[in-house]
Amino acid sequence: MSVRIDIYTDGACKGNPGPGGWGALLTVDGTERELFGGEPLTTNNRMELRAVIEALGALDGTDPVRVHTDSQYVQKGISEWIVSWKRRGWKTADNKPVKNQDLWQQLDALAARHKVEWMWVRGHNGHPGNERADQLANRGVSSASGRSA
Repeated sequence: MSVRIDIYTDGACKGNPGPGGWGALLTVDGTERELFGGEPLTTNNRMELRAVIEALGALDGTDPVRVHTDSQYVQKGISEWIVSWKRRGWKTADNKPVKNQDLWQQLDALAARHKVEWMWVRGHNGHPGNERADQLANRGVSSASGRSA
């Protein structure tokens, strides 16, 4: 019998690039786990990706997962665009290198270990899981920039 796993993720950046943070709320059969971290110089998109990578990497086993993100970049990237990027040797449709290829490759490998359902949620719209992930991402920014949350 598989367990029910929901992951809520968010990234934040103060300046783009600038100090950034990522946050993830994992719920496994009703038990919650919070993860967050940050980097002193990064971009918002990198932090959105890092949140999902860290969350999937924290899971044991291969149970199905629902990932909730407010980033269309992450949701469309992993569920639509990545197939073409890989086919073109990590180039975009206009033959430019895919930005954040290192993180996309990590996410692709982690996602392959699970049956992932990619859910987009509107950010800053009162969704409880997304709001918690946003708070965690901002804690990550504070940890990266040396400011208290």
